[in-house]
Amino acid sequence: MWREMKPDERHEVQVDGHRVIAYSFGTGDEVVFCLNGGPGLPCDYLREAHSCLADHGFRVVAFDQLGTGASDRPQDSSLWTIGRYVEETETVRKALGLGRVHLLGHSWGGWLAIDYALTYPQNLKTLILENTVADMPHLVSELERLRSALGSETVGMMQKHEAQGTLDHPEYMAAITILNYRHVCRLADWPAPVQRSLDDWNMGPYGTMQGPNEFLYTGNLKDWNRLPYLAKVAVPTLITVGEHDELTPACAMRMKLALPDAELKVFANASHMPFYEQPQSYYPVLLDFLARHRLAL
Repeated sequence: MWREMKPDERHEVQVDGHRVIAYSFGTGDEVVFCLNGGPGLPCDYLREAHSCLADHGFRVVAFDQLGTGASDRPQDSSLWTIGRYVEETETVRKALGLGRVHLLGHSWGGWLAIDYALTYPQNLKTLILENTVADMPHLVSELERLRSALGSETVGMMQKHEAQGTLDHPEYMAAITILNYRHVCRLADWPAPVQRSLDDWNMGPYGTMQGPNEFLYTGNLKDWNRLPYLAKVAVPTLITVGEHDELTPACAMRMKLALPDAELKVFANASHMPFYEQPQSYYPVLLDFLARHRLAL
């Protein structure tokens, strides 16, 4: 089960003249390399949910992506591309001497993990795709389906504010809050690491790459689709998704069908963060997958 832990090591990595801060828990050659969601979030919420894997013989590494957390926060919006973040991820892996890794990507970190896996397949032992997608246009259609459950009048209100650019209107924000509690985290009180990450969200990368909120995609990733290329990912892959996830089970199933060696787990009564919402179900699945493939390797 998750708990907040102090990192065993804190690393400063130079990435094209900028400081990127990484955190390491545990020791050994079996490395779980975590790529958190956002874009624009510090890694706290994912780091604190997975540092406990060090208790099971894994070294766990996470980092604050450029523009977030303790890393530098340049104002140049041209830096906010998935291709640059792939190269940043590789720079961190090499700088820390991680070798081949179990690459774990959550949400936006899953999109990043997919592009990393396609670019540097030789560096992976396994791939763990958590609450993520490989086909953004399909996700957009799924988000419309989730929004429609609010009712036609509410959807019409949301569309009006999106057209007018008045996304800070209280009635629009109220609708987004309902969607967040249905499809992002279904807990009444969100865990402290989640709240820390949200409170320190850099909306520069987020707005440039994704959009203004979790249910409206207008950024440079809105047409991103890697489904046609997933057949090239040869390593064993675990896909996890919450029953009520904003990045829906239908999106997860598309990835499973496109990957040559994948297994899929849907967590009941969970949405976008099963590691906090249903930890008693989540951790046995993750640990079983890692144990099987650690032994096989």
